[in-house]
Amino acid sequence: MSIELESTRRALRDAVAQAEHAAELARLLAAAQSRLAEAESRAGEARELAEKLTEAEERLEDERTAVDKLRKELAEQRYQAEVANWKLSSIKVARWNRLGDAIKSGKNNPMRLAKGLKGATRPVKRPIAPKRKPVAGAGQGKDERPGAAFQATTSTRTLGGASFKLKPYRVPTGPNTRPHITAAVIADPHVEALLRYEWRQSTGFTPRDFARVLPQEVPHLLVVESVSQGPWAGELRGEPGQGLRALLAWCAERGIRTVFWHTQGDVSDYAAAAELFEHRFTTDLTVGWPRLQFGVQPRVHNPLPLAGGRIDRVLTLDQLLPGHLSYPDVLTSYRWPAAVDCPPGTPQWRLTELAACGTPIGDDPDTRRAHVALRRAYSGGTMTDRIDTMLEAVGLPSARATLDVSVLLVIPDATRMEHALAQLARQSGVVQAIVIGPDEAEQRARDMLPDADVVFRRLRPDLTVGAMLGHGLDLCEADLVAVMDPRDVYGGHYLTDLRRAFLFSTADIVGKAAFYAHLRKPQATLLKQPDAEYAYLPEIAGATLLARRNALREVGFADLTDGWDEVLMRQCRQDGVKVFSADRFGYVRVRDEDRWLLGAAHLVEYGSAEPHALI
Repeated sequence: MSIELESTRRALRDAVAQAEHAAELARLLAAAQSRLAEAESRAGEARELAEKLTEAEERLEDERTAVDKLRKELAEQRYQAEVANWKLSSIKVARWNRLGDAIKSGKNNPMRLAKGLKGATRPVKRPIAPKRKPVAGAGQGKDERPGAAFQATTSTRTLGGASFKLKPYRVPTGPNTRPHITAAVIADPHVEALLRYEWRQSTGFTPRDFARVLPQEVPHLLVVESVSQGPWAGELRGEPGQGLRALLAWCAERGIRTVFWHTQGDVSDYAAAAELFEHRFTTDLTVGWPRLQFGVQPRVHNPLPLAGGRIDRVLTLDQLLPGHLSYPDVLTSYRWPAAVDCPPGTPQWRLTELAACGTPIGDDPDTRRAHVALRRAYSGGTMTDRIDTMLEAVGLPSARATLDVSVLLVIPDATRMEHALAQLARQSGVVQAIVIGPDEAEQRARDMLPDADVVFRRLRPDLTVGAMLGHGLDLCEADLVAVMDPRDVYGGHYLTDLRRAFLFSTADIVGKAAFYAHLRKPQATLLKQPDAEYAYLPEIAGATLLARRNALREVGFADLTDGWDEVLMRQCRQDGVKVFSADRFGYVRVRDEDRWLLGAAHLVEYGSAEPHALI
């Protein structure tokens, strides 16, 4: 009996303990539910506050935009008022106006008239025209040109414990190849650098603010790379994020084409997101989408040197590109070493970019081999070519300036006709040939240049070479105009190499200040100004002139047979026309003798110049 009583007491104690425990659990549950309800209430309040904050930010941005617009309008009105006052002041001091005032005031007084006319004939300094001033405001100092916020920051490199101070390569801020197209781009810095010069580019928007940022300049297309970092990376990998879906829906509502470009990572990570785009491209040969490989971007991948030149060392790729460098700093490093020894497995795009910067690849800093590699890098295709392909696929126009050439060739001596036409026939990119020479040159030119529009004019002995070039210039129709000398030798890549300079320089006239020459009598091969490659200089050789047609028309040709090029270069300096000297290869100046060259050039050897120049 006592055992049963004790067992009952124990059971009662356990039941009481369990009841107490259950009551405690119930209390804790009620407290948790209360806290959860409170948290949900606070989350709702937070969402409301976030929505209000977003609305407030949008209103603030709208207010800022409106204020900036008013500032710009006010500044423009002030500028127009200054222009009106300047025009009025200019009219007042103009000689004809002062003469009129003198005649009017002195019509009844001959002495006053004579004094007034004398004063009116004196030169008076005209007022200086006003200039537009930057508009003060929140957006002041923000440069929207491509490359403006994309500059190198690391100027020090370390090798073997020694520090080297570099002057960073200045990333150009333009121009745009297709200013009529605006693209919204989501890309890593490398791809953004390749694309930024191909159109007007909007970047930096996020899943949260794209609906506020993009309407400021509605794009024609959206290009999204398989990014590995930034606010969009999580939206693209795996299941597409709501921000990406909202962006694509926003584009669909406005008829904006959408493009996904797979450039890195496993394509399966991006496959679901890619399916939401209208068009898909890839750099991966194993993926079944249309190919769109990287290309050279001439604005940044070019042989323009660093200030101070190259270091006299061959570096490994790891020494050249330590992991901490941003892409603008990479562009500086590309131009620094005498050569780069790249290991097997180096990505092809990296090798192409190095070659396009004129850097020899391997353990031998051979400039001839580097020039051939540069030529090959560009012939493999530029980003302009790649974007032409993209735009054609998505149905957008790709109108842009061309590098087609009209060639001016004056042949004053029939004995040079065959040689001169043979040099011209070697060239590519020639759409028009203006041939001025003896009668027999007309049919011969048409036979040797079947793919070009040959315009023939009979040689006029009463005119100088400069005058005939001037008449020929009026007949040119291509965007670029070249002048060739019938005495000289031009390699098959001459015009192709020279035209390339217009892709990365801002010059209106391109030619060669560094070049090889051959003197027949002493059989000497010379090299003139070997340090004058890839530089803006006061003058280039007239026989290597390649110019923008409109700029050349404004400068014109002097009415001279000898020295017309010196006068033209002098006029360029006076008018501020930029002249650029390209590489030393592809051209040989041939003369019987030339004392000036003997004193101004380096002797290479006694023998032919063509093995040195024509590569």
